[in-house]
This record gives sequence, C-alpha cells and structure tokens, in this order.
Amino acid sequence: MSSPSAAETPVRTRLSRVVIRFAGDSGDGMQLTGDRFTAESAGLGNDLATLPNFPAEIRAPQGTLPGVSSFQLHFADHDVLTPGDAPDVLVAMNPAALKANLADVPRGASIIVDTDEFSKRNLAKVGYAASPLDDGSLDSWAVHQVPLTSLTIEALADFATLTRKDKERAKNMFALGLLSWMYSRPTTSTRAFLTSKFGAKPDILGANLAALDAGWNYGETTESFASAFEVGPAPMAAGTYRNVTGNTALAYGLVAGAHRARLRLVLGSYPITPASDILHTLSGLKRFGIMTMQAEDEIAGVGIALGASFGGALGVTSTSGPGLALKAETIGLAVSLELPLIIVDVQRGGPSTGLPTKTEQADLLQAMYGRNGEAPLPVVAPRSPADCFDSALEAVRIATTYRTPVVLLSDGYLANGSEPWRLPEIATLPDLSVEFAHERNGTDAKGAPVFHPYLRDPETLARPWAIPGTPGLEHRIGGIEKADITGAINYEPDNHERMTQLRQRKVDGIAATIPPLAADDPTGDADLLVLGWGSTYGPISAAARELRTQGRKVATAHLGHLNPLPPETGEVLRRYRRILIPEMNGGQLALLIRAAYLVDARSYARVRGLPFTTAELVEAMTAALDADPQEGR
Repeated sequence: MSSPSAAETPVRTRLSRVVIRFAGDSGDGMQLTGDRFTAESAGLGNDLATLPNFPAEIRAPQGTLPGVSSFQLHFADHDVLTPGDAPDVLVAMNPAALKANLADVPRGASIIVDTDEFSKRNLAKVGYAASPLDDGSLDSWAVHQVPLTSLTIEALADFATLTRKDKERAKNMFALGLLSWMYSRPTTSTRAFLTSKFGAKPDILGANLAALDAGWNYGETTESFASAFEVGPAPMAAGTYRNVTGNTALAYGLVAGAHRARLRLVLGSYPITPASDILHTLSGLKRFGIMTMQAEDEIAGVGIALGASFGGALGVTSTSGPGLALKAETIGLAVSLELPLIIVDVQRGGPSTGLPTKTEQADLLQAMYGRNGEAPLPVVAPRSPADCFDSALEAVRIATTYRTPVVLLSDGYLANGSEPWRLPEIATLPDLSVEFAHERNGTDAKGAPVFHPYLRDPETLARPWAIPGTPGLEHRIGGIEKADITGAINYEPDNHERMTQLRQRKVDGIAATIPPLAADDPTGDADLLVLGWGSTYGPISAAARELRTQGRKVATAHLGHLNPLPPETGEVLRRYRRILIPEMNGGQLALLIRAAYLVDARSYARVRGLPFTTAELVEAMTAALDADPQEGR
C-alpha cells in the first residue's frame, strides 16, 4: 500500500490552531502517539507546544484512573506560548481516559472514543454504572464512536504470526493514522521512525505500518467524520529547526558549553524522574568526549561530578528535588573549594517523593539556601524547552568563569514538553575557553616560589583552577575553612568572615555580566507588572496577550537569573503600583522579591502538579487590575 499523503485528501477547512489530547492506559502508547503527531506537525512548519502527562507508577492497574496517561499538543500557524488550556479534540482509548479528562474538554469539542473498550468490566473500574456513550451524558460534545481495537485487529488479519494481544498494541497507530488524516499530517516521518525502531522485527513493523494506513483510510472512507482540517505553517526566522524537549535541549546545551570551554564533560548522576532523560541523552554522546557515570545514589553522583571538576573537567550532576536535598553537603563542599560544578534540578511535586511525574517550582528556596552555613551560589532557570539549551550554556559560562557551583532549575513541564528549536551556528556561540594554572603565583615568607590557591582574579574573584599533578601546584582541599590566598587550614574568626564575604561578593559580581531586567510594556503606562520565572513565561505571556486585546494595560517581566537577580530589577519593580508574581509553589519568589526590594509584590501561587492555564492567569491578572491598590496593606 502506498503511503498516504495530504495531496490525496479532499478540500479541507483551514484552522489557525488546534489542541489535541491523546489519552489512554499507560500501556496504550499515548506518549509515542503524541510524540509522532508532534514530529509530523513540526515537519510541516507549525509552531507548537506539548504537555505529556503520565502516571508515577511504572505499570498502574490497567483501565484505572491512576493509570491514565495523556499527551496534549497545541499546534498553530502563529506563535504558540502554551500547550493550550483545553483540548479541541480528545482521543479517549478507554472509559478511564474519558472520565479522567472529560472535565477539561469544553462543550462542543470533539471526542473520539474506542467503543471496544467500553465493556461492563472497564466501566465498573472507574465507577460508571452505565455507559456514558448510551445515557446521554455526552450529548453536549461531538462524540465519534470508533471501534479502534476491532478495526485494528481486522486490518492485521493477514499477520498470522501475531497474537491478538500483539495486534491490539497497534491500535495507537490506527488512532494516529486517523488523526493524521483529519488534520492533514503526512505520515512519512512516522513510517521512517517505525522502520528504524522495528526494522529487525518485520512482522511488528508491518503490523504498525498497516495499522497506520488503516487509520488514515478509515478517515478517508467513513462517513463518521464529515469534515477534515488543515493548519498552515507558522512564520519563523530562516534556519534549520528540529523539535526538541527541554531535557534534550539542556543536554545539548551542556555539550555545547563544554565544547566551547574546551573541557571534557563528566556527568555523575542517579536516575530520577523527571531528570533521567538528561543522563540517557548524554550517555549516547560519547563520541563528543562526554563521559557519563550512573552512580549508586545521589550523593555518589555529585561526588563524581565534583571530583571530575577537581581533575580539570566540567563536572555535572542531574537530579530532581529529593536528590538536590541529598547532594547539599557536597554542593557546600564545592562552594568552599570554589570549583566549577553544574547541578541540574528538574523540579517535580513534593515534598519527599511527592508527585514524581508532575511539575512544580518549589525548589527555589532550596536552591538558594538549602545548605549549611553561608554557601551562596548562582541560580539560573530556563523559560521554555528550547531555552533550556541557552540556560545550560549560561550555567557553563558562570561556573567556569567564576569557579563556582551553579544550580540550573528546570521543571517537569519544560523537561518533557517540546517545541521547535532553531539550531544555532556553532561559531555564534560564546567562547568559554578556560585558562588552567600552570605555574606558581606567589612567594612564601622566605621568598621561595609557592602556589596560592586562593589568590583571586581581581575582576571575577575566581581562584586559579589547578589540575592535580601539575608540578608545584599542590594545595589542600576539603571542607575545613581555608586561609585567604594561601589555602591553609584556618579557624580564625576574621579570616572566616573575609572568606564568607568574598564568596558572596563573587556571586554578586556575576550580575554585571547579566542583561538588565526589562519590562514588556507596550503602552509604557501599565499599572500592573506580572513578574515570572522559569516555565511560567509561556502562560504569563499568553494571558497578557489576551488581556491586551481587551484593551487592558499589562506589563510583564521574566527572570532567567534568580541569583544574582539582574541589574535594574528594583528600578523596574518600583515603576508599577501593582506587582503580581504567579508561580507553581507557595510564593517563594514573591518572598525573595519583597525581602530584597521592599515592594508590595502579591503572590498568585498554585501547587496542583500542572502548569498554569492562560484562562486562570487572565482571571488572576484581571482581579489584580481591578483591586484597590491599598487593599491588604
């Protein structure tokens, strides 16, 4: 059978944007289906954003609400900032998927259900006394009842070597083919992907391709779908693009940073959701001089990374909130030793094990202060999946230039979400070359040449980076306080205070190399400033865009550096009577901003394990605009 193409389809209705959510059991392949639909959309030039959402359990009970896995995709012919508030189309592979997601689907939207899965047993698992397909409860939606499972099995009748269960596994490809037909997505790259994945298993490959074609042909021939649609490409700057998740972009940024610094990258990491893909990605890049070590625990992971930095490599460790807590003592050691170290924290819901597969921004205060003693370090945070690349590059710059550990705060929403990313030209990336110490830099009391490990660069306050084994550069390491300049063990009060202040001044000095904070204030006279950090960028920007179309005056500003804060932050904040800070925690940035600048910053805090929707931020911003500015003072 020839590969279907958009050219063979009838005239279609043009849409500017669509939000689709694929939902099913955790074994139904919803993440793969969404990923392939995303790749096809990116190939057509759509701008897009995605929101994978999956259970924490490796294999939750089949057909139950805790086992529902979903993948939401927002694709459009214009700039996309979020994965969408609500799906225009829900593909529900079983009753659990329908029940778990129905509240998010607006009335009048389309729902495609696999009727084969609406058995009495499956309905009972999720508390349905009667099938919602028959009792009229879905009359407010455009419901398309499709026997996906039986149609897939019928399409694979010629594959005699496959069991019925094997054939059922291909129903996600049938669904993908159907949706690809509905929205004019070619299946070329999916066919190539399947060929690469299952090339060594001809029957499995053939079954998946046949199911994909059967889904497409079903959409082409059935009368169940009266119309089909197309979404044109979005205007984008010229260049080479690829679809990228935040974790992948972050891994590539670390590799690019190490390359531009002329350093070998060594990752010491313990697998933890949602950061594990960074380890997976970097482990496949050994050809670029990348070394990865899967440690037995979180403490060993950061120990490996710090040891690598001591040895002259770029040490990196990746983790999530629980692991960051375990790494605290070694991170404090890196602060004391003043060595480069990058700690990637892909935040998730807490406390403790919390919500392993859900997103949150609640590690900010831990990153800032979660170590014993005065142990300051820089903190940076990406704003989008593609920005994870630039943030990783920035973390490398700061760590190597200032000889300091750096915390890079991503989160589960960015890590697993994806968007188009324009590949940068290598020559345009900053030169991060590092100069190692090669000779003694001082004299002792007798005038003999010696090495002073804490004789600092006058501009950056960075100490020399001396590789072990370099003749004449022997020096002490360890967590006991060092004497200024000489690095000898020292317990004197004045020395400890001086070293503490020097470490703080070094971090503070990084601000001089950060672009000043700027507000996006189109009219120049907005009354409300909405300040965000990290992954709140998209929802805040989308909500501000919507309010501006209503004639409301809203300014926005976004922080990519949390410590130190960018220059002119205080000046920007003081220009506005009202300041609103939305964040996925209990109000941690608001606490820091109020303390640092004594401004009346109001917190809009949510900890639901989900990113903000545009609608809820529009509501929060509207309430802030309409409130009495003196209220609550």
